[in-house]
Amino acid sequence: MRRISPPVSSLIVVLSVLLFTSGALAQVWNNVGPYGGDARSFADSPSNPTHILLGTTNSWIYQTDDGNRWTRLSKISNSDTLVVDHILFDESNPNRLLVGAWRLDRPDGGVFISNDGGHKWTPVADMAGQSVRALAQAPSNSKVFIAGTLSGVFRSQDGGLHWSRISPMGSVELHEIESIAIDPVNPQVIYAGTWHLPWKTDDGGKTWKNIKQGLIVDSDVFSIIIDPKAPTVVYASACSGIYKSTDAGNQFHKIQGIPSAARRTRVLKQAPSDAAMVYAGTTEGLYRTTDSGTTWTLMTPKYLIINDLYVYPKDPQHILMATDRSGVLESEDGGKVFHAVNRGFSQRQISSMIIDPRNPATIYVGVLNDKQFGGVFVSKDAGQSWTQISAGLDGNDVYALAMSPSGNLLAGTNHGVFRLRDGSFQDVGDRLKAETHRVVHYHHRHRVVTRTVRYVPDGRIDGAVRSLAFADGQWYAATASGVYTSGDNGFVWKGRPLQRHDAFTGVVASGNMALANSPRLLYVSKDRGQTWQALTLPNGWTHVRHVAIDPSGGFWLGGRLGVAYSANQGQSWQSQNVPMNDISGLRYDSGMKRVVVTSYDSDLVFGINPQAKNWIWWNPGWRTHVVGSSDGHLVAATLLHGVIVQAEKQTASGGF
Repeated sequence: MRRISPPVSSLIVVLSVLLFTSGALAQVWNNVGPYGGDARSFADSPSNPTHILLGTTNSWIYQTDDGNRWTRLSKISNSDTLVVDHILFDESNPNRLLVGAWRLDRPDGGVFISNDGGHKWTPVADMAGQSVRALAQAPSNSKVFIAGTLSGVFRSQDGGLHWSRISPMGSVELHEIESIAIDPVNPQVIYAGTWHLPWKTDDGGKTWKNIKQGLIVDSDVFSIIIDPKAPTVVYASACSGIYKSTDAGNQFHKIQGIPSAARRTRVLKQAPSDAAMVYAGTTEGLYRTTDSGTTWTLMTPKYLIINDLYVYPKDPQHILMATDRSGVLESEDGGKVFHAVNRGFSQRQISSMIIDPRNPATIYVGVLNDKQFGGVFVSKDAGQSWTQISAGLDGNDVYALAMSPSGNLLAGTNHGVFRLRDGSFQDVGDRLKAETHRVVHYHHRHRVVTRTVRYVPDGRIDGAVRSLAFADGQWYAATASGVYTSGDNGFVWKGRPLQRHDAFTGVVASGNMALANSPRLLYVSKDRGQTWQALTLPNGWTHVRHVAIDPSGGFWLGGRLGVAYSANQGQSWQSQNVPMNDISGLRYDSGMKRVVVTSYDSDLVFGINPQAKNWIWWNPGWRTHVVGSSDGHLVAATLLHGVIVQAEKQTASGGF
């Protein structure tokens, strides 16, 4: 149970239990994009090649039956941090699947099994905590599975239920396994690619030998494939290029034709119906050979980062590419022409969202980590379709979006503030004006005081801008170097760091009042940002994430410990009894006339009446952090899955 600050009525306690113990209260909210994002891995059903699964970077698996539209199938774990790099359909039972997963932030992960086509997953106890980077099923024995982890090689001989290590414990060489391949005839023959050259066993792991002849020393081996009709032919992709062996790995030779700039080849795939055709997915595009590796041709632009490939069994020219940032791309001519097939698949990390107050059907969202595939997206039909607006942003991350009083869209990025004009973003501000300094000179007993003004040479706020606000003609920007203000529509900015080491992440304004926060500090200005005073955080609080000011001048905070309110401009604080902590979003919404609150720990959305301090709630069924109203429907930015829209009109599920 999440902590609720007393006093709490028994009614709220009962309701809290109901809210957090069942998904039955979830309403219908639809994911509407913008589609795309990071796609990691493919798998197709042995009984139905058009039924394809797609792994992600946040524990979710998507599915498609027509290659055109994706739907969320399931989540393999309660964690949102598992990278699903390997999905296997059990060759002996198409309803049975195994997944190998790992975590980005620490050595962790595991093997998960589903017996119902991927709807429900069970972790395998023997592999708990293992960072699984490779997973393969023996072609000649469906009971045998091999997993490569950061700590070594593991084998299961009972269909994945139980596992044991087959690489030497504590080996200084045979660890950090990135790729696995099993001989198509003899399951005792196993190849393992590590972060430092490939290895091979001919006896099921009793003995291992380093197969490095012909490879550049210390090559990271990302992928190994074996020709199913000629098992002595082995391809290996590494950070130093692509290699081929015709004698089962005893000697490799480097394949020419792929430049060193694209040498990080993440995946190799041989066409099932054409052994001479092999695709190489690299960090700089897709390469293809049609003559068993003698010559290679770059098929796509170099900006594509390819994580996995799917080659349709009956058509070697028909492929899918799982990419960083651009989602799934399809080609029906071997990669010469490709297009996105992402409908229903949204792994966008939405940082900010704003709804045009003059046209509520128009929604703008800012995206993180997507480079040229990101920036800002706009929908003019309440989320049904999206258009990317990235010209002028130069691939910058968008941390904040705001609409100026004159109707101009502003974007706070990791390199300053940009304004949308004529379909392109332009730097805001001609000069960044630092605070005036007093300089005192003494001339023959006379004290002469002069004032100097310093300007930033490049004429812009160049640091990260996390928040933007407007009030009574004054503009505010919370930046990595302090809080800045502009009284001339962003032409000149002035300000200073409020704390030497704290980057400010939020700012809100109302009238002459402004409230700004860093993760650890809170400041108020009562004179349009000219001077700032530090405020004491609520009792027990050490961090604050979000701030808001309601129309009556009440201050609101959101943080790890929940929601707090001040009626006296931050001189004292009252904890609010909203049944959630670890707040992911808090803002005053003028359309709903409520302070809207979301949490990292819950799918729920709460709307607090700032006068009565009671609340209503919705259960979208997704973790969100920004919620607003568009064209009569609630719309929300999720933490990892793009934008969702309420199917019905904006009626709440309850209120207290």
